[in-house]
Amino acid sequence: MSESQSFEDLAASRRDWIENVLRPWCQRASWAQLKQAAMEWHDFAGRVDPDATLWTWAWERHPAIVHDDLPGVNETHRVTVTLCDGTSVTGFPDGRRSRRGQLLLVTDTDEAGPFSIEDVENVRQVE
Repeated sequence: MSESQSFEDLAASRRDWIENVLRPWCQRASWAQLKQAAMEWHDFAGRVDPDATLWTWAWERHPAIVHDDLPGVNETHRVTVTLCDGTSVTGFPDGRRSRRGQLLLVTDTDEAGPFSIEDVENVRQVE
């Protein structure tokens, strides 16, 4: 660290790294990579909950399923999830049981999933 670098500069640099490197990586990493990162999350992300950061950022690859100001998947909107095999399922995400890159939906008649983040091709909000 240079003598002229202040704590504020260091904090700004870390925030920049989180927003421009770590968060985008989470949005495109495979489930296996995310699972590995979760095991060491406190070492490089600090004392933050991986469910509130790592896994929320990972689900941001499907904006219809997250809320900008809340961690985890957004339970308030009905969504249609299209899987990589072409299967579609409609329901409400279960935020409590959708953990570690696994999405569980509550449908009109039952529940569906869990679906791995890698198997989800698209998520769209149902009006």
